[in-house]
Amino acid sequence: MVDPIVATFVILALAMVGFVSGRVPIALVAVGVALALWATGVITLPQALAGFGDSTVIFIATLFVVSEALDATGVTAWAGQQVIERAGTGRRQLTVVIALMVAVLSAFISLNGAVAALLPVVVVVALNAGIAPSRLLLPLAFSSHAGSLLALTGTPVNVLVSDAAASAGGERFGYFEFALAGLPLLALSIAILVAFGDRLLPDRKADQLTDTAPADPEAMAREFRRHYDVSLDTGTFYTPDEGVAEVMITPRSVYIGRKVFPGMTTLRENLVIIAVKRNGERHPSATEQDDPEALRAGDSLLVRGPWDALERYVRLPGIIPVTAPQSLRRAVPLGRGAKRAIGVLVAMVVLLASGLVPPVVAGLLAAGAIVLLRVLDLPQVWRSIQWSTVVLIAGLIPLSTAFIETGAAELVAGWLIGLVGTASPHLALLAICLLTLALGQVISNAATVLVMIPIAVSVAATLDASVQPFMMALTVVGAAAFFTPIATPVNLMVMEPGGYRFGDYWRLGTPLALAYVLIAVLWVPVIWPF
Repeated sequence: MVDPIVATFVILALAMVGFVSGRVPIALVAVGVALALWATGVITLPQALAGFGDSTVIFIATLFVVSEALDATGVTAWAGQQVIERAGTGRRQLTVVIALMVAVLSAFISLNGAVAALLPVVVVVALNAGIAPSRLLLPLAFSSHAGSLLALTGTPVNVLVSDAAASAGGERFGYFEFALAGLPLLALSIAILVAFGDRLLPDRKADQLTDTAPADPEAMAREFRRHYDVSLDTGTFYTPDEGVAEVMITPRSVYIGRKVFPGMTTLRENLVIIAVKRNGERHPSATEQDDPEALRAGDSLLVRGPWDALERYVRLPGIIPVTAPQSLRRAVPLGRGAKRAIGVLVAMVVLLASGLVPPVVAGLLAAGAIVLLRVLDLPQVWRSIQWSTVVLIAGLIPLSTAFIETGAAELVAGWLIGLVGTASPHLALLAICLLTLALGQVISNAATVLVMIPIAVSVAATLDASVQPFMMALTVVGAAAFFTPIATPVNLMVMEPGGYRFGDYWRLGTPLALAYVLIAVLWVPVIWPF
């Protein structure tokens, strides 16, 4: 019979290898952890699967739906444009405004959504101001980390530590209680970005925007006007209700042989054909409606119509979307359903802040309202949920259970206490924060915190101290993933648009990480005493 503690540590080590190697999807690694813990007899099968029915996991899934509603309806695009376009042209001034903007957005939607929504806007603003995007995009990504600590909905980690605090005999953190640590952290982060950005940020031109970045409708409209020689302005191309998409005819398409000309409508979705091109040139019959030429494989068309119809049209067999309507639609400020999405967000925040219902109930009500109000349809809802994150958390919750039940958490806590002693809880908190900081550079912050929660709880119990400062410190330091582009998705998201190299991250990340540790060890215990 394998010793349960040994098995737990071996499974953790193998999981770390899987996370760091990147050869196995992280969700698959997490599921493998749960199954391995069951197979070795460390936990029971119901315990191994308990994470998939955990209320915290369900609540996190609903937050992705609310985030997508705000993003898809152009709320985030509008907010970003309104603030950033009024920020002036100086790097420091732009840095402050960008940091504040992404921080506010990150508090209510995912870090990924906030950074993705602002990324193309920041690039355009930087170029218009004569500043290299590399001077602004890393501050954009790093500021979102601080913004995630302004509210409960900022990151899944906030939800995890709040529930863990309650389970350990403490209290759940209030909706805006995280801001007591987040606001000074954001202020300190902005000060570091402004003071040291000129010396620590590279001045490097990026080759191009990443394919994952949202499209810029204005830039796309200019390209369409140039390539297709059409005179429509941007306002005509893209409105909250209608848009334009470019599609290409595939080989063996059912549309080959059909005669088309600008001004006619499609059979399936009643979209208006604006222009046609062949071999990079305008279609020979582009203006000859009396004798139009038949379509061939490789021809491309510009079609205009309602957004929903465009999204259905590009999924039809026989055509390939050159531009994705869904990406363009979310870049149109305050599109259809924006007011309803904002209303749902406000209602959810009120429920969460007041504590009238459990967080998971507030999240489910918000997700349901988004569907009933037709902000998103069900297929969009399912696509909006980042299932890899959901499965990651659900799969690693059993690992936290195993750490507690086998005594592994107490063993690690004993090692830490033996190292720093029991005289000062600040030293114990510092040791936990440094270990969390190290783990957070190679695996996700959610995985890191799930591993560290039982250890921190055990240390707090050994010291006969409150669990609250330990839990809040975990979420603070768990967000300090600055040293590598692979530490978080937002770090990687800005790498290519900013032209960054691997070594660019740790230079600016080091003083920021130090600030996070100082806030966690010195400030957090002032607000949440031991």
